[in-house]
Formats: sequence, C-alpha cells, structure tokens
Amino acid sequence: MALEVTPFTVAVPEATLTDLQERLARTRLPEQIPGAGWDYGSELGYVRDLVAYWRDAYDWRAQEARINAFDQFLTTIDGQRVHFVHQRSPEPDALPLLITHGWPGSVVEFLDVIGPLTDPRAHGGDPADAFHVVAPSIPGYAFSGPTTERGWSPRRVAGAWATLMAGLGYDRYGAQGGDWGSIITTQLALVDPAHLAGIHLNMVVAGGPPGGDPGELTEAEQQGLADMARYFETDSGYMQIQATKPQTLGYGLEDSPAGLAAWIVEKFRSWSDCGGDVESAFTRDQLLTNIMCYWCTGTAHSSARLYYENRVGDGWVAGQRVEVPTGAAIYPREIIRPPRRWAEASYNITHWREQPRGGHFAAMEQPGLYVEDVRDFFRTVR
Repeated sequence: MALEVTPFTVAVPEATLTDLQERLARTRLPEQIPGAGWDYGSELGYVRDLVAYWRDAYDWRAQEARINAFDQFLTTIDGQRVHFVHQRSPEPDALPLLITHGWPGSVVEFLDVIGPLTDPRAHGGDPADAFHVVAPSIPGYAFSGPTTERGWSPRRVAGAWATLMAGLGYDRYGAQGGDWGSIITTQLALVDPAHLAGIHLNMVVAGGPPGGDPGELTEAEQQGLADMARYFETDSGYMQIQATKPQTLGYGLEDSPAGLAAWIVEKFRSWSDCGGDVESAFTRDQLLTNIMCYWCTGTAHSSARLYYENRVGDGWVAGQRVEVPTGAAIYPREIIRPPRRWAEASYNITHWREQPRGGHFAAMEQPGLYVEDVRDFFRTVR
C-alpha cells in the first residue's frame, strides 16, 4: 500500500537562530586543569574556538540550502513522523538503496555521497552502478522529530523501514548503514529478507566464538580487538548514560548549544582517522551542520533514547543469522572491528574489504572509498 508522503523543505525559523545566537553569546565554559587535554573529554580551547566560529562565522542558511538541494519528504509510519531524502536516479534500471545513519550523526553524513550514488555517469562512474537513494532520519533524530512513545527500538525502526520501502513501491532493494544504521540494517535483513538484494555495513557487530576461545588471530585482528577493548574501557561512558538515563542528559543537551557541541564533537574526533586533529577529517561547517540538525529540532534527548529502547527492548536477536548477502567495509579507525570469521558466524559475508584509511563516519569522512565499496558490493547482487 502506498504511503501518504508530503514534500519537505528544511526551514528553521529565524527566531530559533536568534535564540541560538543569544545562547552562544552567553556561553559559560568550564575551567580546565593545567596540562589536561582530550583525555578528560572535549578540550576547552577547541570548544571555545568552535563556539566562537559558530557564533561569528557559521552560515546555517547556506548549509540549509545544501540539504534542500535533495528531494525530501515526510510521512507517518506506526504513528511516528518520518523524514527522508528520496533522490531518484536518472538511470531507469537503478537499484533502490536505503542508507541509514547512526548517533551522533544524521542524513548530513550522506551529503557528499548521494550524488555519486544516484548519478554515477555525472561523477565519472558507470551508470550501471546507479541507485535510487532513500536516506531516512531515524525516529527521534533531526527532522523526524522526537519520538512520542516508548518502544522505538532498532527492531521497530527496521519494521518501519520495510514499510517505507514497500510504500515507495520498491519490491527489491539494498540497504546500507553504520553505527545504529548497521544495527537497524541487520534487523531489516531479519524482518524483510524476501525483499532485500543485499546489505552493506561499515560497522560489523559480531561476538566471539562459543567458549570464549578467540582462535588464532592475525596481528590486524589482535589490534582490532585491543582497540575495541580500549573503546569499552575509556570511551563508552556516553552509551551507559544514554542507555540508562537519557532524560537526565537531555536537560543539558537541549539547553546548551556549547554542551551539545562538546558532547558530539568529541565522538567525531575519537572515532575518526584524524590523528587527534578532528578538522583534518571534517570541516567545521560539516561538524556544526550535523550538530544543528539536533539543536534546531530539539532531538538530542530523543536520539539518546534509542540506546535506552535497545537495552530494555528487543536488543540483539540472539541466535538469528543474517542469510541475506552481506558486504562489509572495515575502516582502520572504526570502533568495532571483529575478525572476519566471527562476522561470518552471524552474517552471510560475501564481500569483505579492509579499507586503507577512515573511521566511524565513513560516508562523511571518506566519501570516495565509501561509494566505491558500496558500488562494488551491490554489483554482485543486482
């Protein structure tokens, strides 16, 4: 059954931008002890400079226009407002492709890849690799607005995505994602396998073998497991807070733009292949435009709720293996990098590529590598 969809244009009220300017002008920053750096969290000097740029030089209207260059729509699925980009390819035989972001990202992650994916001919590629791209905002995130009831777990989002693609008239499609997008795409492969040509993940979540014996590991695999252990030991506090008390966190994030920026930008620095310099991987405008998608929509708190809903709800569906053909792109600074044979226990892995550079936000950080790998995998299942 076709969905009722309405065209959507991002148009943040001027009053919201005025209020933001006033808050930025009144920012009260915490002190920092001598010798402290990013090991304590977002570093004071960097946040001070970012806030000053946001206040004095950042142009939201220019970024808003860039987002609005793509075709966007709103619909309602399972009682929830859903925003999505639906950019159709000029190539008639294009494969529909659903791409899902994660936290603390948004559809802004995909601004540099939608063009090459939908119109490879115009970007030096083969028109046979074209996709009709559907890029939704997860319920509770950005232009989908806050969730309004309990239960919006990744499994429920996956069900909504199946409804979305069917409602758009796509009987056979591919799906791609990283971070929560990876979890949601995995769940989609479990709830709608009959309509999926394949899935592609740039973060693969897979546990070790039964009994706890990891088996023989290569040097790269050992490093991947060591990096994961370090992430859980020193970089996962945000996850515990958002999975247990997202409402408490929300008061600070919804009231302070500087607080929201510090909460988000630290993850872009920690999880990217930037060597400690976040702006070597992303521009300030990219960072702030993604942050603005949370600020202007008041969805910092509701995006955090996804962690809570995952913990108390379906979580990971134990014992279920994804049989849909699965491609994996493994970036060297991704936070979760299991050995391939572990992934093969949970997925029908038919494509596995270890990338030369890049991190967690692959489409935004390494758009060329991302597009190339997505094309390469889906070429095998078209």
